Amino acid sequence: GPRVVTPVAGEPGLSVRAIPRSAFSTNEKWRNPMEDYEDLTDCGLSEELEAELLAAQRECVFQWTNRDGEPFGVIMSFLYTGGKFWLTAAERRARIRAVRRDPRVAITVTSTGSGMRSGLTASYKGIATVHDDASVKDWFYPAFCTKLRPDDESARAAFQNHLDSPDRVVIEVDPTYKLSFDSRLLWQRSPDALPEHRRRELGL
Repeated sequence: GPRVVTPVAGEPGLSVRAIPRSAFSTNEKWRNPMEDYEDLTDCGLSEELEAELLAAQRECVFQWTNRDGEPFGVIMSFLYTGGKFWLTAAERRARIRAVRRDPRVAITVTSTGSGMRSGLTASYKGIATVHDDASVKDWFYPAFCTKLRPDDESARAAFQNHLDSPDRVVIEVDPTYKLSFDSRLLWQRSPDALPEHRRRELGL
């Protein structure tokens, strides 16, 4: 499938194998129509578009491995701030036991349902930390509820009240690796593969 490897912005010292975008700035292959979809290195999200996506989207796919090493994931609401993802779940959830056992997790965010155009994806590997202390909950719950209920103060207060239960925890994910994709960049290089109405939508 589409693959773009880029280092995580603002995370110095990461040992991420990546090809800098500048290496492709004069590549004839990208200035001409694409013959195939094998090399999509230059089809990643810009930093600005990635930031817009993480601010606009409310849900992600949160993925972990169980005790047998099998991958699994669920849709979860998230807050992205300070270069990290923040999520919450009840302590009794299997995912909490799993990330306490193995903190290596993954998160995928798409533009579907965000109000942005379709075809934007960002996936991250990271290290998860489970917090159960009030110092984290005290700032996280108000910020999280404000993102999810921005226009209804009464609903926001009720939502926060329901979340603030004794056995709920907060998951912090520190990204260490990112892979992103912007389908518009692909279709700009192969507009012949699109139906006419999609070419009009994208202005191609």
